[in-house]
Amino acid sequence: MQLNHIQLRVLGALIEKEITTPENYPLSINALINACNQRSSRDPVLDLDEESVRQALNTLQDLGLVAPYRDARVPKYEHRIRTVLNLRRDETALLCLLLLRGPQTPGELRSRADRMFTFDDLTAVVSTLDRLAARPAASHSDADADTDTTATGPLTILLPRQPGSREARYAHLLGDPAAHPATQSAAHLPAAETTQTKSTAIANLEAQLEFLQARVHALEQRLLELESSVSQQTPIPPVS
Repeated sequence: MQLNHIQLRVLGALIEKEITTPENYPLSINALINACNQRSSRDPVLDLDEESVRQALNTLQDLGLVAPYRDARVPKYEHRIRTVLNLRRDETALLCLLLLRGPQTPGELRSRADRMFTFDDLTAVVSTLDRLAARPAASHSDADADTDTTATGPLTILLPRQPGSREARYAHLLGDPAAHPATQSAAHLPAAETTQTKSTAIANLEAQLEFLQARVHALEQRLLELESSVSQQTPIPPVS
């Protein structure tokens, strides 16, 4: 599933408004245009016209990701991404943020997700992102039977850490894979670009290792706290 930037913005806007302003959802075409062109919580800021939004809606409807809302005097639209991709609420919130703002660190995603889903800590955010990244791809039998909506392939990827940046960022995989260097195939690149791609892959693995080390350290600290708490508890005397 490779959506262009307009289709991604339309889909992200529908998801966001359904969660944050359910009283105004589904969205009319005018409300959807305003949501797509919103100046806040968008990166990049776009200036889409009605025709481009309608074309995006037509494509998304063909893919089953958007459907018209029939019970309204004014035509309105709603997304179906949770049904099509079988997403949980926490997964939907993070995917929505990645659609609307592009690649982000787990810390950025946690702070920006409050209106859609509350994550207890960074570990919960990373766990959700990793779960989206580990989704299995559909087999030919699944695709023919059209019965397994969970087998849609990875939806997120951990990007290499940028020079000078303390944290690596995650990106979604609903758009063109060529936009993310870590997903390019070295088989189709010249020798110089192949070397660069290998370096990118190594950097990606190093960033993942850093995340895993941080998570292990956090779990070790939590275990020590639990052991200390248990040891300090006064045992309950037996009933005589």
